[in-house]
Amino acid sequence: MSRFRQLELTRIRTISITSRKSKVRRGAFAHVVNARTAKLKDFVDSLPRILAADELRDLASDIARARSKKKPVILMLGAHVIKVGLSSIIVDLVERRIATHVAMNSAAAIHDVETAMWGKTSEDVAVNIVDGKFGMSKETGDFINKALVKGSLESSDGYGEALAKKLIALRAKNRDVSILVSCFHNNVPVTVHAAIGTDIVHQQPTMDGAATGEMSFRDFKILANSVKDLRGGGVVLNIGSAVILPEVFLKALTVARNLGHKARGFATANFDMIRHYRPQVNVVERPTQKHGRGYNFTGHHEIMVPLLAAMIKLKLT
Repeated sequence: MSRFRQLELTRIRTISITSRKSKVRRGAFAHVVNARTAKLKDFVDSLPRILAADELRDLASDIARARSKKKPVILMLGAHVIKVGLSSIIVDLVERRIATHVAMNSAAAIHDVETAMWGKTSEDVAVNIVDGKFGMSKETGDFINKALVKGSLESSDGYGEALAKKLIALRAKNRDVSILVSCFHNNVPVTVHAAIGTDIVHQQPTMDGAATGEMSFRDFKILANSVKDLRGGGVVLNIGSAVILPEVFLKALTVARNLGHKARGFATANFDMIRHYRPQVNVVERPTQKHGRGYNFTGHHEIMVPLLAAMIKLKLT
């Protein structure tokens, strides 16, 4: 006999499964589509109506609703979005007037410029850092740093617009996949938010800290102006920025509210391969508390972003 008493279960009260509250029913299950005949809508409709799949549908609906009501849809992009080949997807969202503002960190701007000008980007850091060559591509540093100095002295342009204008002036060979160029041509604000010392162009002799800071500061104010319109609708997507853009967004939102703009009642979503603290609290939770809804999707950008873009377009057709 055991040294320890066992709780007797004979008096347990059971209930019927027919009256039990259940979260999953067969009708919510995924269903198989015919790969030869299925259309995109068939595939989207085949996804289970459970958890993230259903939340992605809701987000696509939020974005479509925002545009139908002429509310902002702000995309905040980390560098990885461009490095995994999604520029054409973002350009399409801009050209269709789905995205009303594109904000990016300065690493994303570097990848956009390199792709537009030279058709390649994302150097092999492990190889080049061994002998101090990492980040020393002269053409990249000269292009960006000189554009910022020129812009700070000769115009009221921000960081993103200055780079876009230079790409257009030089007729960059691959400008058709440049997010910077697309935004400029479609009159969509494109802003670049730099943290000095974090990017390869900051370590080159052409770097001008005053110009970089001034141009990024102008873009912060442009972003704040877009954020102020998140009244009773709109969507903010953070895709692949773990620190910079969540921090910048929270401050832009604070500025807008401090100036009396009722920026609340909107949706936010974070997309990344793993979950980070700042996107969770600064994008998903804090801005939408009491008013609005926050989403968090974990997965590879090269799969999640094209899927979301396709779902949005389906909602708008």
